[in-house]
Amino acid sequence: MKFSKRSMPRRNAISVTEARSFMNARFLLPGFYLAIFLLLFLQAAAYAQLSSQIRYAIDRSQASDAFWVVQVRDSSGALLEDLNGGKLVRPASNLKLVSSGAFLEKLGTDYRFKTRLYGRGEQVGDRWRGDLIIRGSGDPSINGDFYEDPLFLFEKWFRVLASMGIREIDGNIIAWDGLFDDIPYPRGWEWDDLSYYYAPEINALSFNSNVVNLEVVAEGEAGSTPQIQWFPFNTPYVEFINEQVITPPSAGYNESYRRILGTNTIVLRSTLPQGYYETEPLSVMAPSLYFIDTFSRYLEQSGIRFSGQLLTDSDYYSWSDDNLELIDTHTSEPLFRMVEWLNQESDNFFTEMLTKVLAVEEYDAQGSTELGLNVIKEFMHSTGFDTLSVMLRDASGMAPSTLLKASDLNRYLVTIQKEPWFSYLYESLSIGGVNGTLGHRFRNGSLRENFIGKTGFSSGVRSLSGYLQTESGKWLTVTIVTNNYTARTSHVDWVHERILEYLYNGY
Repeated sequence: MKFSKRSMPRRNAISVTEARSFMNARFLLPGFYLAIFLLLFLQAAAYAQLSSQIRYAIDRSQASDAFWVVQVRDSSGALLEDLNGGKLVRPASNLKLVSSGAFLEKLGTDYRFKTRLYGRGEQVGDRWRGDLIIRGSGDPSINGDFYEDPLFLFEKWFRVLASMGIREIDGNIIAWDGLFDDIPYPRGWEWDDLSYYYAPEINALSFNSNVVNLEVVAEGEAGSTPQIQWFPFNTPYVEFINEQVITPPSAGYNESYRRILGTNTIVLRSTLPQGYYETEPLSVMAPSLYFIDTFSRYLEQSGIRFSGQLLTDSDYYSWSDDNLELIDTHTSEPLFRMVEWLNQESDNFFTEMLTKVLAVEEYDAQGSTELGLNVIKEFMHSTGFDTLSVMLRDASGMAPSTLLKASDLNRYLVTIQKEPWFSYLYESLSIGGVNGTLGHRFRNGSLRENFIGKTGFSSGVRSLSGYLQTESGKWLTVTIVTNNYTARTSHVDWVHERILEYLYNGY
């Protein structure tokens, strides 16, 4: 079919100017896309890439199928090395770097606890007719880590009472632990950890980190039961079911301890080779009752009779010191000493106790983990964390659902160097090959005394963050996190060390 001139489709007419613009666009569009590509390329190049040596160390390791994060910054904060820095990770105890910063910022470096002994009644001759009341302040340090004798406070109070001429308490001993709520653990702690020293109950009136210290001596015939004793003074506050067995000297040690939850009954089922000696701190239930039970037994052993009951009061609103006689006040060491302990020893108990204290001081309310974590999260926001991506279930990093970005953690370690309390946090870190949780690592070689930082460990998690002085004298801020590994932890540590050695020599 032929189209006539009238019926033929007409092309749209364009002007000469439009035609020139169209022709220019045909040539400009590829140039435009090229410019965009170059811009994106240059932006990508501006971000740090991972050195091939670090990549090689990870890829050739037995933990290559785990999730790895590496972040390294120089003293100005410029990013030098980056692998998965923007991804969420389980930090384990590297979270304590953040929590301890919040404690120093919010409570102050010289914050001190005051645990008070009161009397309600009257003294008649050598008898106190009435109650003794102990007001818990949340002090985590009433133990042998800060004082030569873990029973030091009970000895002090015995001497105070004896100096008053008191030889008998005709009344009750009451523990007021209402400064904290009655939830003993942070959310997310795993139940099979709760028998051990690293997962004790959190209570405003605590003694000996809320554990008993068990000693086991495997002396005797193979097949027999090893001897046990425990601190304090084999207290009947706990009951041990000793089902342990001594094995021949060639056999290995196999640990098995379990406190029946909701009780103070602890089942021992370890096997120990002949001649083996083992110590283990094991947690107790109802710490404030443990405190006053130990106190009452100490008084009786020291010569002050006690014939009343042991009672606890957890009502936050019930406290009043009206009609009470203040007998003695124990003032703790300053907070910075506690931060030093909790970081160098990676102490979960200290961390979670101080978290509840944050809530008390910040909100003038009963201390809870939830409120304390709110304070820490606000602190994280103020120091540059993307808190919309942060998940906090505890302050010590043991909860597997606690998550943050490693890039935020690494940047935080640069940012806080301008804070007035930074020197206290820095002094709280372990020195490679010298002390704390790094005392047994980096003992030989270039990293000894040149890496200062914090370790982290929980099931499937190994983390390491801190400050590295390189061979050239530069200071680097380093964060290395390995999640979801099934290789030996010692092997993961070995890879971390290889990465640090490369940084030490390469920068």
